[in-house]
Amino acid sequence: MRFEMTQLPGLVVIEAEPRQDSRGSFARLFCPQEFAAAGLEFTPVQVNLSHNIASRTLRGMHYQDAPFAEAKLVRCTSGAIFDVALDLRPQSATYLQWRGFELSRANGRALLVPEGFAHGFITLQPESDVLYQMGRSFVPGHERGVRFDDPAFNIIWPFAPDQINPRDAAWPDYIPMKSLSSASP
Repeated sequence: MRFEMTQLPGLVVIEAEPRQDSRGSFARLFCPQEFAAAGLEFTPVQVNLSHNIASRTLRGMHYQDAPFAEAKLVRCTSGAIFDVALDLRPQSATYLQWRGFELSRANGRALLVPEGFAHGFITLQPESDVLYQMGRSFVPGHERGVRFDDPAFNIIWPFAPDQINPRDAAWPDYIPMKSLSSASP
């Protein structure tokens, strides 16, 4: 596996290194030793699958508050998505910044989203499946979200969604906390 650190600390793009032969290919997608060697502490305890029938389906932006915050390793196993991670850690120098990446079955990339980030995606193709390996089990009642089009973040999506959960479309405007980067010395 190749690990590409992004400009947002803790947000990592992971590329599989498939070995190919006449049968097809084989690739390691998760290995605790390789993650540790790259300085990443992540142990999945739950695996989820999101099946999305239509393109332009938006899911997100979701997270859980501390102490139930979840890190997640996200991979598109069929189709393609535009995947977005948003830093909601008030103490972070990159607070309220986001990054988006195309994840697809074809490119085999995954995104390690750290605790304290909101996460969401929009499907680029119909029949897109998204596999989540979660670093913490889901705790009902502690799920949170921010609106995908909230002006506080100015996320640039490839197009407007055709399908979105009413709850995801109705999150209130986000009220930023004072971050270290905006604090006076």
